[in-house]
Amino acid sequence: MLDGPGANTRKSSSPEGWARLLAGDASGDDLLAHRYGALVAAGSPLVIAQIGQSLDGFIASRTGDAHFVTGPEDRRHLQRLRALVDAVVVGVTTVLVDDCRLTVRDIPGTQPTRVVLDPAARAPRRSRVFTDGRGPTLWLVATDAPDVIPHAAQVSVVRLPISPVGSGRTAGFAPSEVLRTLAERGLARVLVEGGGVTVSRFVADGVIDRLWVTTAPVLVGDGVPGLRFPGRDSLAEAVRGPTRRFLLGEDLCVELDLRPASPAPSLP
Repeated sequence: MLDGPGANTRKSSSPEGWARLLAGDASGDDLLAHRYGALVAAGSPLVIAQIGQSLDGFIASRTGDAHFVTGPEDRRHLQRLRALVDAVVVGVTTVLVDDCRLTVRDIPGTQPTRVVLDPAARAPRRSRVFTDGRGPTLWLVATDAPDVIPHAAQVSVVRLPISPVGSGRTAGFAPSEVLRTLAERGLARVLVEGGGVTVSRFVADGVIDRLWVTTAPVLVGDGVPGLRFPGRDSLAEAVRGPTRRFLLGEDLCVELDLRPASPAPSLP
């Protein structure tokens, strides 16, 4: 069900309220504690994902323009999720299109390690995620990718094998292998942030504990799709789980608890 009456208009009393929550103080009925208290208290490992899309299921226009599908409240929500994890994972297309920073900027919080999944080492060496100095970055490339030399000491190159793929599927890293690699480096709380292909791959492999899907009241018509993975023949077999729904400005955010759910069929 949606947050209670007036929940969308209730505000955190101050930035200190969020800082207290980060420190583990989730007492009372503060809106932030209601929405994020369980994540603060959750142990490790924890794998979460977030995606913002239009009413018709697109995360960007057909030209790749994604600025911005959802509104400022959803972007603040995303930064809160970043502040609650050790690492933020994106695919290389997100870096190519958005030149993203993946940082915590507008709220208190520790900067997560940025993780770029880039099998063919296509990301520009001058991308902000590699050069902004805001925190460490892991650049995951395939074992047979060209040699890459980062421009900054904060960037570490890690080579991983490519998982087998079927006809017509884009080669990529197995989500379980990515998570194992991160856990070996002490990064056990992970946010999978984008784009649609990357989030879909992790959902399909059944490794996501909680998924947030924020839907904006806009119709794109044709563009870059959000969640897509091989479905089941019967809706009774669809991936389901307990949900919570709340408003983020004009956008509707649905939180789906996937821990008790059956995994979707793995991507070939």
